[in-house]
Amino acid sequence: MAVPAAASTREADGYRPPELTGLADLLDRPTRERPYARALVVGANRRAISFRVLSALADDLAARLAATGLRRGDAIGLVGADTAEFVVALFGAARAGLVAAPLDPALPAPELAARLDALGVPAVLLGPSATGTAALAPLRVPAWPLRVDVSPSGTAAVVADTSAAARHVAGKEGELTARDALVLHTSGTATRARMVQLTHANVAASVRNVCATYRLGPGDATVAVMPFFHGHGLFASLLASLAGGGCVLLPAAGRFCARTFWDDMRAACATWFTAAPTLHEVLLERAESGHPGPQGPPLRFVRSSSAPLNPATQRALERTFGAPLLSAYGMTESTHQATSEPLPQDGLLKHGSVGRPTGVEVRVVDQDGRPCPAGVRGEVWLSGPTVARGYLADPAETARGFSGGWLRTGDLGSLDEDGHLRLTGRITTVISRGGEKISPEHVEDVLAGCPGVAEAAVFAVPDAVYGQRVGAALVVRDPECAGAEEVLRYCRERLAPFEVPERLEFVAALPHTAKGGLDRLAVEARYAH
Repeated sequence: MAVPAAASTREADGYRPPELTGLADLLDRPTRERPYARALVVGANRRAISFRVLSALADDLAARLAATGLRRGDAIGLVGADTAEFVVALFGAARAGLVAAPLDPALPAPELAARLDALGVPAVLLGPSATGTAALAPLRVPAWPLRVDVSPSGTAAVVADTSAAARHVAGKEGELTARDALVLHTSGTATRARMVQLTHANVAASVRNVCATYRLGPGDATVAVMPFFHGHGLFASLLASLAGGGCVLLPAAGRFCARTFWDDMRAACATWFTAAPTLHEVLLERAESGHPGPQGPPLRFVRSSSAPLNPATQRALERTFGAPLLSAYGMTESTHQATSEPLPQDGLLKHGSVGRPTGVEVRVVDQDGRPCPAGVRGEVWLSGPTVARGYLADPAETARGFSGGWLRTGDLGSLDEDGHLRLTGRITTVISRGGEKISPEHVEDVLAGCPGVAEAAVFAVPDAVYGQRVGAALVVRDPECAGAEEVLRYCRERLAPFEVPERLEFVAALPHTAKGGLDRLAVEARYAH
């Protein structure tokens, strides 16, 4: 079954999605129409940066980058936390015709160096890390420290040291061009991280689709929760908000803090926010003492992406926050969002689904690539203007993952009669027990509903007889309510016999990726033995 792309404009109610061609002109409309409106609120002092000032800072940095001798289409690394420095570096690089490659400053030094070498960047723009110090790790590539000074009155200046000569690397012809905007790394939860090259056209289509889905405009504001070096935080929080003329508050030190989150939301006059399920769980856990209730900012909606959200958690979040909780689905290769639940006034919400297509075509196919009927599980394929053309410097993986204009996501799911997508797992994580195929995500969803269980990770345990057996690592809130017998009894009542975990590990915490998803490679390394 295939579902065509949903419309990304809403003429009936007068909503006008942003007009842009990519990163370089993303700020143009709001700067022209609302030059003195807040674009960013930054730092512990929560100082405002207007669109006019942000655009001028980006132009200033672009001129400095052009003077270094870098050529249009060259890649440049961005290493730093979610700060004003990152935002200025991103737009400055785009306006200089460079391809920005954001990287996690918390990566171990060898991994960071390896990614920079694979990218072949001539230099790195270095902003503050999440600890408030210069981003760590001595790099083998020239590092250009960057600082943005913001005054209480809203004036600002860029301080950048580009004196270290750029490294000239012999790149592979045709890999990156001036039409490219970004290189992002996949999260690497089940396989090694890959480099995805995204064009300005990909970026423009993604931002328009996100804005249209949630009708983001000048009256909206949000707090940055997810890191900008991944698509979730970059496209949904930062770029869509700014393109719509709204405001983004960047928390102190450039990272999410549950303790100050609702104060930040009030300071921003936030109307929405987006986060991974693990961070929603953190906010839900702290709701009794942290959520301001009726005194909090009135939210239009809350969004969840980057990992499956348990329907019970979704309902609890809606009750607590007093706003609809909308699940969305996307990948780095699809320039983030591909589907989303709609705003309540725009369509039916189906908890447990990730909604309908938003500007892309979605197809669910069998192992031979034939469309599956409604309700039948298969692999999810995506096609449309947000789909990347492939992986940088990896033709073999590009050939495996992209075919005939379609992205083979590796995700398993089904489409219902209304075109709503339900995800059931990953092809690479399916457990094969004596011929039975078991979705770890399905078992995790059941375990998450067990009283006393805070989080679960299900993995394959090698077995000489059955090939694989089911194991589970559990984080529990109350060991008395969630002991081994209680958990197994709960599972036997809700799972097929072959799906019930045969090994339980009770742990203090589970490993997660930087964007909040379960790190299945780390889970397997720790517990599947």
